[in-house]
Amino acid sequence: MNINLEINIDGEWAPVATYEKRRVGGWLEYDADYVIDQKDTFHNRAGLLYPVNFELYNCPVIPAFLADITPSGAGRRVWLRRLGQKENTEAELDWDLLKVGAGNPPGNLRVCQAAIEPPEIKHPGFAMEDIVAKKSDFIEYAEEMGAIVAGATDIPGDAPKFMVVTDREDRWHPDGALAPGDVSESWIVKFPRGKKAEDRLVLRNEAPYYEVARWFGVRVGGSLLYRDDCLFIPRFDRERHRDKLLRHGLETVCSAANISEYGRRGDHIKFCQAIASVTTDPISEVLEYLRRDVLNTAMRNTDNHGRNTAIIKKRGYPIELSPLYDFAPMFLDPEGIPRASLWHGMEKSIGQPDWMAVARSLDGLIDVEHTTQYLASLAPMVAQLPAIMKQLGVEERILQEVIGRCAAIAMDLEKVARG
Repeated sequence: MNINLEINIDGEWAPVATYEKRRVGGWLEYDADYVIDQKDTFHNRAGLLYPVNFELYNCPVIPAFLADITPSGAGRRVWLRRLGQKENTEAELDWDLLKVGAGNPPGNLRVCQAAIEPPEIKHPGFAMEDIVAKKSDFIEYAEEMGAIVAGATDIPGDAPKFMVVTDREDRWHPDGALAPGDVSESWIVKFPRGKKAEDRLVLRNEAPYYEVARWFGVRVGGSLLYRDDCLFIPRFDRERHRDKLLRHGLETVCSAANISEYGRRGDHIKFCQAIASVTTDPISEVLEYLRRDVLNTAMRNTDNHGRNTAIIKKRGYPIELSPLYDFAPMFLDPEGIPRASLWHGMEKSIGQPDWMAVARSLDGLIDVEHTTQYLASLAPMVAQLPAIMKQLGVEERILQEVIGRCAAIAMDLEKVARG
């Protein structure tokens, strides 16, 4: 009932820890050689909340950082099918899924027993058009290689996502099908959540939404590429450096806040406290989180659960929030996705936080005056959002749905300056 965890350091996998499942909870223990070789830094920890030492950690529930790499959403459904298991509660199936489906998740951690070695016979790869056309050969091969994204969502009906890479001839492969030295670039390809027009509308506008976020000053990565109901997303947790493929640690704010359960309603205050406790520049990162939430509320991205915000652990760099991801007009989703994380007790109306109350609630982390000045400074940019959205290609139907919300949020932010 053990799993062996490995961490990728400078392009190479090394043993880091063992998790032993018990009848209730389990035990987490770092590898002795790893403790001797590595200092206790947030970069070196398997999970942000577990210092590197010789301690035997008693875990009442599965450690939250393991929930990050456990298949969920569409990935979970694929693994259930492969295991021949019927749909059931995720809590009952976490262990089985972790043992088989966490061999190549985002970030720099994996379960050794689940790792899939690249095939001996090299596949010629696929053209981008094969992926766009959703050729069954590509989908089948991607699932076989475990390239369905693990731990990427908190929503059972999420959009199917595959991790893909290109080789030096610009041919596309499922992630894991190539040796690291043969990988040129790393991507995630995302398909619509369903077959309705609104599903395609949401996916089609994720790329321009991302560019609006860039204009707004949010930390973002490379530009997204949309092609005929396929969205290609450059990965920021993988980096080609000379002859090595570097994998950067990635841990969600749910994990930083010690939340293992899926579907649990998020608390922005707890997330801000967690961010402040592990990042190199706590004030800067909490303000970055605030900036993102202002943008989420104004542009009505309701899919704001704690697994859609992550902390990146890039060696040699500060511990900080990762670039933005899964930012889209999710208020249009046919399944109806309410906001998953709230400023509890600080909502003047649905979708409109009381920003002055938010600033006061963060007083233990950031001076209230500093926060209010920061929020008020965003008001002019929020007021400009509809014009910028139009300029950057967001479709008219979405514009008409968010104009009123942008105006209301801008007005609320202006009031913050007046106290």
